Amino acid sequence: MTTAPATPDDTLVLDYLAALWAASDDLPPETRDDLMGTVSGYIAMRRDLAGNPAQALGRLGPPEQLVAAVRRSGTPTHLRLPVPQPAVPAALPGAGGSERVAVRLLIAGPLLLPLISQAAALLIASVSPRWTPVQKAVAWFLVTAPAVAALLLTAVAGAPLLSGLGFLAVYLATGTGSVAAGLTLRAVDRPH
Repeated sequence: MTTAPATPDDTLVLDYLAALWAASDDLPPETRDDLMGTVSGYIAMRRDLAGNPAQALGRLGPPEQLVAAVRRSGTPTHLRLPVPQPAVPAALPGAGGSERVAVRLLIAGPLLLPLISQAAALLIASVSPRWTPVQKAVAWFLVTAPAVAALLLTAVAGAPLLSGLGFLAVYLATGTGSVAAGLTLRAVDRPH
């Protein structure tokens, strides 16, 4: 196995790390290891961003000053690497517009165009890649179950379906379920 010769940049970084190691010989082993790991990570990160290790080393300052800062208060704040953030899934191609329409139809639709708006919203939600099959099934259940229950209660109570009370019960049940489904899909669609 052959190794590539060290570049001048590599030599500069290795010399700096060796000087830091020597200057930190009186630190507790855990603190020293943490300092060396943090500085190495910082140099690597800056080197990837700027491509110039001399600039990164200039920002660090002399090894003796870094070790003195660690003795006083731990790792200097300008060396702390950013905490990795959880990956945020990228937006699905084409997702967004139709999903917002579906949610709006579920929430406001019962007032404007009952039954038709819910049916359209459920069809849009069913073909959308934004929600999982379980979330889609919950939306369907929340819209249809209250309407079916209201129809059954109206029939059991003996009230004619098209009477004022029967119609109002079905309308309110359908609207309530639709709003609940819209709010559920909206809550699932928001990043946490």
